[in-house]
Amino acid sequence: MVAVCAVIAAFNEEAHVAAVVTGTRRHVAEVVVVDDGSTDATAARARGAGATVLAHARNRGKGCAVRTGLSYVLERPFSHVLLLDGDLQHDPAEIPALIAQAERGIGDFVLGEREFTRQAMPAARFYSNVIGSRVLSRFIGADVADSQSGFRLIRTDRLRQVELTGTGYEIETEMLIKLVRAGARVERVSVRRLQYEGARSKIRPFRDTFRTCMLAVYYRYLS
Repeated sequence: MVAVCAVIAAFNEEAHVAAVVTGTRRHVAEVVVVDDGSTDATAARARGAGATVLAHARNRGKGCAVRTGLSYVLERPFSHVLLLDGDLQHDPAEIPALIAQAERGIGDFVLGEREFTRQAMPAARFYSNVIGSRVLSRFIGADVADSQSGFRLIRTDRLRQVELTGTGYEIETEMLIKLVRAGARVERVSVRRLQYEGARSKIRPFRDTFRTCMLAVYYRYLS
């Protein structure tokens, strides 16, 4: 039996965050939204949808927001933390698939992997994900097809074994490398591809992918 707390890092997501919180609350014990210095109504709408809201006074980056949320969760008796984005690019209806995998498998690290097809997503996003995943698979010694997916379920006792320092999107790479090095087993669940129409990503594909690959070397060999 898993006891799950969801953490949603959000920056200026007033249009979507309430729907993400509402959908997520159906499947987990608690939803925590970390408002990363938003200048809109993100915090109010998340709170109105039933989330616990932790707020940064200024925008500090996704990694900082995720770490704030994890600090909250790891002080409480949850068995797992669920991470997902606040812009509806991850479908909360698919959360039970990740939880079910954790219950029937090892449950250390369940990664929601999207299907990548060139026709279904912007070229920059497609190639950055493919390249980043191939590089990371080499570093961790495991086949990972979607290393940059923020849709993941992780055992809290595994997270307590590592120190995370990432401030931006590289936190997702850092988690994978450090948790695998600490002995965590990665399990993969296929999830529906993102719906890109009308959703503007905050990721800078080539710049962020290059930075992530360089940091992967650091996390693997130097940290």
